[in-house]
Amino acid sequence: MLPTTLADLLDSARVVALPMHTRFRGVDTREALLFEGPEGWAEFSPFLEYGDDEASVWLSAAIDFAWRKQPAPLRERISVNATVPAVEAARVGDVLSRFAGCRTTKVKVAEPGQSLADDIARVRAVREVMGPEGRIRVDANGAWNVDEAERAVHALNEFDLEYVEQPCATVPELAELRQRVKYMGIPVAADESVRKSSDPLAVARAGAADLLVIKAQPLGGVTHALQLVTAAGLPAVVSSALDTAIGLSQGVALAAALPRLDFDCGLGTSSLFLDDVAEFRAEDGSLPVGRVTPDAAALERLAAPADRREWWLARLERCFGVLAAA
Repeated sequence: MLPTTLADLLDSARVVALPMHTRFRGVDTREALLFEGPEGWAEFSPFLEYGDDEASVWLSAAIDFAWRKQPAPLRERISVNATVPAVEAARVGDVLSRFAGCRTTKVKVAEPGQSLADDIARVRAVREVMGPEGRIRVDANGAWNVDEAERAVHALNEFDLEYVEQPCATVPELAELRQRVKYMGIPVAADESVRKSSDPLAVARAGAADLLVIKAQPLGGVTHALQLVTAAGLPAVVSSALDTAIGLSQGVALAAALPRLDFDCGLGTSSLFLDDVAEFRAEDGSLPVGRVTPDAAALERLAAPADRREWWLARLERCFGVLAAA
């Protein structure tokens, strides 16, 4: 049974549109719907192309965060990584300058319309900026087939990768690639094979990944995500779904509650925005654990146009209906 009503959500709902420094994941402006519950503010921001069934899981996570107490934190701060979109190599230094104190960088690769040579140049530029002690991980969002992924991992191996995230789209492909590159000591991480799968544990059963990339909203909230990690028996890194500061605070709550946290988390993505609903950027490469309240002036400044607000409110109503009928 849902702990609230649709009227409660609509009463405090604010729709915002955050402009970005650089196009990322095909997005120039990130839209989100925020609402407030007894425990604080929460975010509902499934990507625009997601259907209502998938988006309703994100709404469940937001309602849980706003209406229920969260698992107790085991740490006070969460170390985070910098994120470099699929920009040309010459822009890498400018992007990294916005991530103060981060010792790890995730680099987007396999961008449509770009080549492996572009990826190599981008990762090389990151290594040059970060120096030999910096950690570099790459994320292909499942864009390579097994042969392409193997070739790319070989080509990028000189940059001492921490891991390669979702190099291929399917679990069998991940399992085959993992065996092919195992001798190089480069772990394979699964993201979409967990958060977009009807069976998120399949990747663990198949031995297709060395670690999981988990996100609070797509997995239905902090408690559900923790249960998944326990069942999978694999180490996990918590990442952002390009959330506003409100959604990032939920990701931080998830990272803080993980019994084991071996990796810097992908929760520093507020630095990709030109503006945000609250100040929640990494200091000395980490974020504090705790809830975030949006700034009233920022909510007004970043308010989405009327037609986009109506679109999101209609989506909220439909997804609430999905949850209520379950």
